[in-house]
Amino acid sequence: MSLLQELQDRSGNQCELCAAKNNLTIYEAPPISTGGVDGNLLVCETCLQQIENPETTDPNHWRCLNDSMWSEFSPVKVVAWRMLHRLKKEGWPQDLLDMMYLEADELRFAEATGEHLDESEKVIHRDSNGAILQAGDSVVLIKDLKVKGSSMVCKQGTAVRRISLDPENAEYIEGKVDGQNIVIITKYVKKL
Repeated sequence: MSLLQELQDRSGNQCELCAAKNNLTIYEAPPISTGGVDGNLLVCETCLQQIENPETTDPNHWRCLNDSMWSEFSPVKVVAWRMLHRLKKEGWPQDLLDMMYLEADELRFAEATGEHLDESEKVIHRDSNGAILQAGDSVVLIKDLKVKGSSMVCKQGTAVRRISLDPENAEYIEGKVDGQNIVIITKYVKKL
């Protein structure tokens, strides 16, 4: 059975967000899909256009999320959560968000795009594997690094505990190595 057929069976051959029955297509929930029905949903052309082009979003179209946010299927709930966050300045979406519940893995998937963050919060620090770094995390160096302005060399495998993040640059973190506070570029670390 093809993915399209599986999604049509799951959805009753209608948009899983607004229940429209025409112009249906497969939408793969970013940033990366788990593949199959667990990372995709069936959406209409109107929903797809507004998901992919935030500037064309019509808040009244998305009142349908009042029903679809209760779907038993994770990708539907994730996209509903993201759209509600996009629209929360309208007022009514915040009420729905307050009622909505996502399992921990669904919430991580929903937050993965960072769309729910305000513009001021969108500096996201990622390690060499793409894992999100947060203040207080511990990392390990994945290569020898020469510290500029000193003769110190931080060896591969050195653990840096309780890092702090540069609020303006997603590539820089700070941490102590051998008692000295240094700036480290995120592409040279791996989260522990």
